[in-house]
Amino acid sequence: MCAKPLFRRVVLKASGEALMGEQGFGIDVSVADRIASDIAEAREMGVEVGVVIGGGNIFRGVAVASKGGDRVTGDHMGMLATVINSLALRTSLVKIGVDAVVLSAIAMPELCESFSQRQAMAYMNAGKVVIFAGGTGNPFFTTDSAAALRAAEIGADALFKGTQVDGVYSADPKKDPDARRYDRISHNDVLQDGLAIMDAAAIALARENNIPIIVYSIHEKGGFGAILKGEGHCTIVADG
Repeated sequence: MCAKPLFRRVVLKASGEALMGEQGFGIDVSVADRIASDIAEAREMGVEVGVVIGGGNIFRGVAVASKGGDRVTGDHMGMLATVINSLALRTSLVKIGVDAVVLSAIAMPELCESFSQRQAMAYMNAGKVVIFAGGTGNPFFTTDSAAALRAAEIGADALFKGTQVDGVYSADPKKDPDARRYDRISHNDVLQDGLAIMDAAAIALARENNIPIIVYSIHEKGGFGAILKGEGHCTIVADG
């Protein structure tokens, strides 16, 4: 086992788009395998890991509403997309010998178990990687909010947000070369400045439960483990 990691229990939030790789749609298995290997490295360090994956690589609920459709139905379709991604990641984890289970906020017993806080805690305590699917199970809430909620429910020490860039910036660094990068920033400042790292509900929930948010690039192989060792590139969102 490696040197003592910074956190004992964490939730990793990955976007569905991250699973696409260079594809325009769906799941690039090589990307799912790489994310699984990063999670495996964290487990080898003794870190307990929960995972929430978005569904944007398959379907985004807001797309239905933007074209005049029913937002609730659209969000339900998006929740199903997260289940597909969760099953794919579980497959990648099991393939490399990591015991993983999918718990869904929407009951679908033929595919995976239903979420309960008690069952999630039992699996975490048993050393399994727990993948939380189906968002919160409610429309109008994003998977960012689901990640913050699950982090609070399982008593996570930190919420990792894997993004397209290596931290929090004052503007999109891909569009603004003068964008300022933060090494550390408070939950309140993120909300007040409207920095779009996660939705406001997720930031507020993390703040209320004193959960730091670690923003890093999910495309950097080994980045997850490096940060857990106190290395790597990231922005820490925390008060105090």
